[in-house]
This record gives sequence, C-alpha cells and structure tokens, in this order.
Amino acid sequence: MADAQIATQVPHVIRREDYRAPDWWVPEIALDFDLDPAATRVRAALSVTRNGDHARPLVLDGDGLTPLSVKVDGVEAQGWSLNGGNLVVPLGGGAHVVETEVEIAPERNTQLEGLYASGGILCTQCEAEGFRRITFFPDRPDVLSRYKVRMTADKARFPVLLANGDPIAQGEGEGGRHWAEWHDPFPKPCYLFALVAGDLVANTGSFRTMSGRDVQLGIWVRQPDLAKTDHALAALKLSMAWDEKVYGREYDLDVFNIVAVDDFNFGAMENKGLNVFNSRYILADPDTATDYDYDAIATVVAHEYFHNWSGNRITCRDWFQLSLKEGFTVFRDQSFSADQGSAAVKRIEDVRGLRASQFPEDAGPLAHPVRPDEYIEISNFYTATIYNKGAEVIRMMHTILGPTKFREATDLYFERFDGTAATCEDFVACMEEAGGVDLEQFRRWYTQAGTPRVSADLAMDNGKARLTLRQSVPATPGQSVKEPMVLPLKLKLFGAETGRAMGDEQLVLLKEDTSELVFENLTEQPVLSINRGFSAPVVVETNRTAADLAFLSAHDDDPFARYEAMQQLMLDTLVASVASGGTDHGAVIEAVRNTLTDPALDRAFIAEAVVLPSDSFIGDQMAVVDPDAIFRAREALRRDLGTALGDQWRAAYEGSIANRFEYSPAAKGARRIRSVALGYIAASGAQDAPQLAFDQFTGADNMTDRQGALSTLANGQSPLREQALSAFYDRYRSNGLVLDKWFQTQALSSRDDTGEVVRALAAHPAFTLANPNRARSLIGAFSVNQRAFHHASGEGYRFVADQLIALDKLNPQTAAKLLPPLGRWKRFDARRGAAMRAELERIVATPGLSKDSFEQASKSLD
Repeated sequence: MADAQIATQVPHVIRREDYRAPDWWVPEIALDFDLDPAATRVRAALSVTRNGDHARPLVLDGDGLTPLSVKVDGVEAQGWSLNGGNLVVPLGGGAHVVETEVEIAPERNTQLEGLYASGGILCTQCEAEGFRRITFFPDRPDVLSRYKVRMTADKARFPVLLANGDPIAQGEGEGGRHWAEWHDPFPKPCYLFALVAGDLVANTGSFRTMSGRDVQLGIWVRQPDLAKTDHALAALKLSMAWDEKVYGREYDLDVFNIVAVDDFNFGAMENKGLNVFNSRYILADPDTATDYDYDAIATVVAHEYFHNWSGNRITCRDWFQLSLKEGFTVFRDQSFSADQGSAAVKRIEDVRGLRASQFPEDAGPLAHPVRPDEYIEISNFYTATIYNKGAEVIRMMHTILGPTKFREATDLYFERFDGTAATCEDFVACMEEAGGVDLEQFRRWYTQAGTPRVSADLAMDNGKARLTLRQSVPATPGQSVKEPMVLPLKLKLFGAETGRAMGDEQLVLLKEDTSELVFENLTEQPVLSINRGFSAPVVVETNRTAADLAFLSAHDDDPFARYEAMQQLMLDTLVASVASGGTDHGAVIEAVRNTLTDPALDRAFIAEAVVLPSDSFIGDQMAVVDPDAIFRAREALRRDLGTALGDQWRAAYEGSIANRFEYSPAAKGARRIRSVALGYIAASGAQDAPQLAFDQFTGADNMTDRQGALSTLANGQSPLREQALSAFYDRYRSNGLVLDKWFQTQALSSRDDTGEVVRALAAHPAFTLANPNRARSLIGAFSVNQRAFHHASGEGYRFVADQLIALDKLNPQTAAKLLPPLGRWKRFDARRGAAMRAELERIVATPGLSKDSFEQASKSLD
C-alpha cells in the first residue's frame, strides 16, 4: 500500500540535457495590480514574439491561477486551455499582445512565494518559480523582459507603493485609493520582479557614482524599526563604492530600495532596484543584534547589491546554472567582507561554514555537482554546494589567474554577456580567454560532486626533501567513477629548528592522481605548511606529527595555516580520544597556551584559533559517528583546557571588558575572546563561573555579551540559568528576531535534557511554524545539535519529522531545507540509522507531501 502510494507521488524530473530555448520571447510586459490582501486583481499585457520557425502555441506557466479573461490583440481569445495549471494559447503569426486577468489572495499564501502578506505588508518573492503564482508567464530565467508596473491600493493601509526600476508617476484615485507607476528599463527575468505595498518609512541617503550620477537610497521598514537601519544603509554605501573600485561596476538606476519583512524563506532577494530582505539581515542596534548579526547584515546587503551585475545585468540561462550568479556573488561578498576587517578571521569563518554545511552535503545522499544535472524542485538546489563550494571554485580561478588577469576576465564577462542569460561555461571561457590559461580539466569542478581528498607525505634524506601528493574524489550518488581534479595548493616549508621559512610560498597545480616535488639543499628538517589560505576546498591528510602541528600553530606566517594547524592538532587529539576513551591533552594545552599569550596576535584571531572543532565536524572524521563518545571527549578536553589555563582565561576575560559598545574589528575581537574565555572558565567547573556569566548577562550593554553569557548559562546546571532565560524572554518577548535567539540558544544547549526542553518549546505560545525564522531557530537549530538530536531513544528524530510534516503543509520550501539532517542515517550506528530511516519513510509516505520535501526525503533514503 505504502509503495503504491509513494509511486503515485513521484514528480517530473527536470534534466539539464533537455534544455531548449523558449518558443516565445516576451520583450515587454505591463502589469496592473489592484491590491487587496484578500483579493488582488492582476492584469498582465505581454508583448510576445515567436522564436524561430515553428507552430507551437504560447505556453504560460501558472500555479494555482484561474484566468478571468484572456485576450489576444485586444480581442477575447479563442481556443485557449489550461494544462496542469499552465495557460496554453494557440497563436498564428510572429508577434501579438496577450492580456490576462487573474485574482489571487496574498493573505492566504503561507508558502511565501509569489505575492503574499507579512505583518500588514504586501510583498513578493519570485525566485525561483514564484512569479507563476502571480500571473501567467513563461517562468524561466532566459526570458528577459522590460517591465512597466502600475499599482493601486488603499492609501491609508498601503501608503507606500514600490516596484522595480524607477518611479515614473503617481496619483490619487477614488474611494481613498491611490496609485503609482514604476518602470524598469533593463530587461530582466521574471524571478527578479518585485512589488511592495505597506505602511513603511525609509532611512534615506544618496550615493554618487564614479560617473557623477546621484542615486537615491532607501531602507524601508515599519516605523518602530527605523532606528535599526543605519548599519544596513552604511553597508549599502560601502558595497556600492567597493564594487566600483574592485570590479569597475557602477549602479545603473536612479533609485535603490531595500524593504525588510518578517516572513521570508531566504535571507534576501536581489530584485532589480528593489531588494526584499528578511528583517534579520537589516535590523540592528547594540541591544538586539550580536556582532555576528552586524557582520551578516553587511555581508548580505553587499551580496544582494553585487547581484545587480552578477545576477541581474547578466542572469542564468537556466536554473542548472544557478552557481553562475550565486557562487560568483558569494566570492564577491566574501572578498568585500574581508576588506572591511580581518581578512584572516573572515577566511576562517568562511571555511568553517563550508566544512559545517557543504562538506557533509558532498558526503551524503544529496551530493550534487556545482552545476547539477537534474532536479525535481529547483528550490532544493539553493544549497551550500551551489553557494559556498561555487564560491571556492571562483576563488580557485582567481588564484590560478592572479588578481590582475582575473579582473580582466570579469571585465570581459560583464561586457560580453551584459543583458543576456549566460552559463557557467560562458564564465569559464572568459577566464580562459583573458587569463591565457587552459581550464578544460578545471571544468570538472562544475561536473563532479564530492570533496577531493589529498594526501601529502614529506620525507627528508641527505638534505633533500621529497613531497608526494596524491588525490582522490570519493564516489557520490550517480557518480561512482571520478577523474582527477585541478587542485591549486599553496605550500611552504619551515625549518623545524629555526622556525624560519625555507623559501617562498609555492602554488602547485595538482592535476594527476600522484605527483612529486623535490626540495634540495635543505639545512634542517622541514615542516610542511600546505593548502595555505585554504587555496583548494579539499580534505588534506599529512604525515605531520603532533609536534609539527604545534610548531606550525606557533610559527606559520600564514594566519589561516596557523589556525588550521591548531585545529588539526585538536581534531587528531579528539578523534584519538573517541577511539581510545582517553588521551594525553598536553600538546593541545601547550599550543593553546602559546596562542593565548602571543602578543603579536589580535584577539579576534586568538578566539577563532582556540575554539575546539564542533561535535559534528569531529563526527565527520569517523566511519561511524558516536555522538555520546564525541561529546564526552570534547567536554573532557574543554575541561582540561579550562582548568590548566585558568589564569590565562581569566586574564583574557578581564582584559577584554569594554566601557561601552563599539562596532569595530578590535572591539569585536575583544567581545569574541571574552565569550570564548567565559566558556572555558565554565567548562573548568569553577564555582564562580555561573555568577560570572550572570553578572555579564545583567550588566551587558550589547547583545553579543548578553547572548554569550546566556549561552554559557544555558549549557549549565545553575539555578541562574532559568533566571537568565526568564529575564531574557521578558525583556524581548515583543521582538521576534531576538526571541529567535532565545529559542535557538536552548535548542543548541549541551545539557542532557535538551530534547525535552525543545519539545516543550514547540508548544510555547511564542512558537510558530508559520514564520521561517522561528522554525529555523528551534527545529533547525535542534537538528544540528548532534548530541541532542541523535539521542539514543530516537525521540529527536520523531520530533523533527513531526514538525517537518506539519511545516510542509504550510511552507514546503522551508520544510525541505530543514530535512537533510535526517538523511545522514548511514553515518550512524545501526539503531540510530534505522530510526532515522524510518522517519524518512514516514515523511515520504505522508499524503499530499510537497515535491520539495519528497525530493529531499526520497533521495535521502537511497
């Protein structure tokens, strides 16, 4: 019965090899919205032209739409039909104007795709295929149109009317209504369409471009949030200036608007001239936003602005090319953020994120290439592979070409493909042409899934060192045989006795399965520093000893390599501890001591270097993940580090107290090391640790210090824990974004009862699955809490599956994105694996399951 039911649910698979150019182009579109939350009328006039010599009808995508009228060249159309939701209109000749009218209900749109309501605001989200929920249209990225939009709405309820492009007219209507018209002169695909109507106010500013044009800027929010928009506006101006300086890209419209809404499936959306943001990536003040929030806002504002060229002016030919815009733009926003503060710390953060999300994806049932070959639901491919690994692919090309040639290549790309829908191949071809390099083999980064593994063995004999490099790419679903990749590996040797560099850094392009390098005339034993700056997104295995790693953690002149040596030393120690039940922590303690007391290091770097690898990353190193043993090993090392270095932690803690909040690299570093130090003091079991944390919690003048203290208390057993959690809730119960932190902090707790606490929180009056941020703060956070989620009882799996089944009925896209942790069942012991698989089977067998969740769950069962 279940198998038959599952078989009837299998949706259509879209394959890259089946791509065909559109039968009809739509060079112009005029939209007329009569806005009302309960019943919005949408009139669309499409100027269509036949593409090529064929007799195929015009097919306009639609999702849940019923046409009220269909006209061709001003006359009621004959012979049109609906096919699976799509509107099919037979047409003769080569060009027509096709007009349709539909009615939609934004307030009932819980999927948050198309036109929907959020906190009294009407807004849109059309990427990837949401425009078809607004009106009938060829909803594909290679159909580029010029848009003219007219909106009419109740003026008291929706005094602000915004759309893409520039405003061209506005006026008063009858019955208290008003109207506005906007025009976007640049052709764009429909996924970039945007409309916002609401009672909003703006933090305004202006930016003078490098050609002397003044652009009017606006960050639009509800009145109570206006004071929290200064940081976002400043980040926007910095982004515009940076893109001119680094890429020569100037903004092209007269206005640039951003609107913040509370209910949003993504972080933000780059709609041409009207970016719509999840409010968590716009609103910030010291009392409600952490340093991480401030940094994330600057990064996301930059990312969406940079899309104006790498995504809007040049878009994707089809959705298989998604990384063309996302991977390139992530690389651009990472480079921007690195230029605003510590480049080393930024690189550490980016690599940590890659390893936490993309490496497991590459090693699991949902592994796919940077340019996928097929999908059922494109929304499931907004993944770490597309974004983060895609950015690393661009970074490797930057490394191979060098900054000057890379800039020449991007100039060529922007010039050649401006105003078109391009492919990943188009981008790589520009790199080849301008860079004067052959990237034929390098293209495998776009076609092969999986994280390459590199073994590096260094042997010394009679003043000569031989470095043997070997690479392999593990099998992934649908790709059992892999070809060698091009791996740009930066490496350097250091003298084990003097600590001095033994020559300059080298860039080695490893292209074969095996390669050897010989270093001659060496006067002392060399220590290898490899994959410096994380020059290739690979797993490196070496024959370096614990002493070698400790040496590099103290002497390497590449900050990332120094951090990496410390992390590898910790990781090796923890993996050995899990295997044996106990190990000597002395080497790690001394390495951390040297880092803590090195006056040449800034506090932001120190804080990153001395944090232990996460439970999940430790598990990624094991054939069979043992969550309980990993937790015990990690806590034992934390306790020993806290105890042995108690004086140093106290000195770091006391030396980082500030008199007032300041958002600067130095101040952020001080707050970061303070939270890390507090955590180690608590891990040592110090009797005053709870009171120390509580005093920081109550006395903090900023959310970073407050939440850092709350997290420490939330992991402990002190009665002050409940007191702090209650005080935090009472203070911020009316602030949804901060309340998300309250849920998340408890969901990530290392306490034994976290599962019970999370299940109780799911019944809390403030919890709702209808808001994506809230669902992610509890369900998403709990599912990445390795110890709690993987409790041997299986209760964590059942709880998450129950929540995802319920969420799928409201918002399939968000539900599907929270499903992958259940798909790692093969990595765990038989009992846990069977329990996880059973929940996946239950999800797949759920009647009415969306294709979003079906694709994720069914693939995870393979």
